[in-house]
Parts: sequence; C-alpha cells; structure tokens
Amino acid sequence: MPPTPGRLSPPPAITVESPARLHLGFIDPNGSLGRAFGSVGLAIDAHGTRITARQAPASRRDALIEGAASDAQRDRIEQHLKQLEATLGKGPTIDIEIHETPRAHTGLGSGTQLALALGTAFARARGHAASTADIARTLARGARSGIGIHAFDHGGLIVDGGRDARNASRTILPPLIARQPFPEAWRVLLIDDISREGLHGDEEKRGLASLAPFPATLAAHLSHLVLMRILPAVAESDFDIFADAICDLQHTIGEYFAPVQGGVFASPAVARALEAVAAEQKAGIGQTSWGPVGFAFVASAQDAERALATAQRVSPGASLTFTVAAGRNRGASWRAADRRHHGANAA
Repeated sequence: MPPTPGRLSPPPAITVESPARLHLGFIDPNGSLGRAFGSVGLAIDAHGTRITARQAPASRRDALIEGAASDAQRDRIEQHLKQLEATLGKGPTIDIEIHETPRAHTGLGSGTQLALALGTAFARARGHAASTADIARTLARGARSGIGIHAFDHGGLIVDGGRDARNASRTILPPLIARQPFPEAWRVLLIDDISREGLHGDEEKRGLASLAPFPATLAAHLSHLVLMRILPAVAESDFDIFADAICDLQHTIGEYFAPVQGGVFASPAVARALEAVAAEQKAGIGQTSWGPVGFAFVASAQDAERALATAQRVSPGASLTFTVAAGRNRGASWRAADRRHHGANAA
C-alpha cells in the first residue's frame, strides 16, 4: 500500500460503517481438490462496525483511542495504527473513536471489519486512496477466508475461491468468484450464547491442525451444493431449495469440525433453539464460523417473528440473545464527520 499523497483531499474527520458477515461454510478446508478453503458468506444489516477517525491537533503526537470495548480491542487498534503508520509513512496523528462493534469471537467477522474500517478511515483521513485489498494485506486479514473482505466491498451473498493448495505461502487474497444480491424478503434469526466465545488465535490454529484431511468426495459434494443449489436458489429467490442446501452444507462441514468445537454446534443451547425452529417451520439452520452465533434463515419477516418466538420459548434461563436481520446488498460506507466533537455527526 504505497503512499499516495494528494490523491484525495482529506476531510478533518471521517466515519466508516461496515457490515457484519455470516460465514456459512468452507467448501474444501484442506484443498483436496486443488484449492484450500473457499467460503460462502453473507453480509447482514445487523451487528455492524462504525468508527470515526479524526486528525488530532498538530501539537499532539500520540493518538487517542476512545470507545474500545475491551483492553484486547484497544491493543489490536494500537497495533493496527502502528502497521498503517509504517506502511503509509509519517503524517498527522489520527484519533480513533469506536462507536459500535459486534461482540468479539462470535462468528460475525468483527476482527476483519474493525481492521478494514480502521484502515479505510485512517488512510482517507491522511489523504490516501488505499484499496480494501491493500488494507487487508497490511493488517494481515483474509488468511483463510475472503468473505469479510469482499463483504466490506460489495455486500450480498459471496463465494470466494480459497487459495491455491499447491502454493500455500502465496499471500494473494482469496478471489471473489460469485456475488448475488440476497432476496430482500428473506430474514435470518441470529442467536448468540453470550456465555461462550468461538475458537480464535492459537487455539483455532491448533484445532485446524488436529483435524483429519477433508475427503475429496465431500469437497465435491459441497462444491455442487454451492454452484448448483445455493447460488441458483438465491438468484431465483427459491427459498426452499436454499434452506435445504444450507442445512446440508452446515451439517457436512459441522460434522467435520465437531471434534474441535465439541459438536456440530459450539453451543448446545443455540443448537436446541435452532432445532426447535426447524421443527416448526421451513428454515436453513447452522452456525457462522466457529460460533457461538447460530442462524436460522426464513422466508419472510413474519416467519422471522415466529422463529424468534419459538427460540425464546424453548430457551428459558439460557444465556442467549436474539436478533432478526436481513441480508445487506451493499458494502461499507464512509462520509465526512464533525471535527469538533467525537460522534457528533456519526449517528
């Protein structure tokens, strides 16, 4: 991401808002058919990330970071700022305010969206026109899945092509190979078990390394599901086929990861709620990434209300939270913000 001074006229402050994403499954986790991983995902209109970057007074050299949800998030932001500074070169100090982020390590892509939103805001506040791919490389995002990166740029239902398994050391981002607008009427019920976090960091790496090779026959089956069922169903707004294919994809990949995460679902409480929903109405159920957030796709807003009522009824006393969301068919957005007061123009 080479410096490009003068290409943009930097605003004194900029607010960036980016979508959360659901990771609906890998296609070939170990590249048995030539390309490793490959992913299916969806940008959603809930649990987004919103930050503001502001040029600090010229007399101050240390950036202020406000609104971080935890010490770990603050540390990550500080590290990202150092990486961006090293890549873009010296310039005005940039203060950061975090307005909204999803709960970390739940399967909603919070780390990637924070990094991309931060990198976009920082670069534009410095007057640089850095691409999302450049920012992702600088901040080391997209090591396995490109869903979060492509969701930031495009929104919608996305399929990425994974990495060339014969040359795993290459740092090329997983390419976008399909993008479909998600039907506006469809909804997704999200269920989060707030007592748990999904695998991440070194624990995630050890878990992946411990798994047996993914059979080529299953990779071929998932490839067919994605190409000939999920994508056509979305293109034709055929909810029943989409729901069946999502259930098949999720069950297949969930069984593969079960030895690491303790079952097809990371949270038994989430699993019970989703299974109750699927027993009462047509739904495509599963878990995003390592969870614990699970999802139930349904065909309409009315069906989503029914699903929510069912999930709540069978989960008394459980540490669950519920959100009804729609697909989001656009990527991140940014606009100039008020320089004088944090958050004053970021509603």
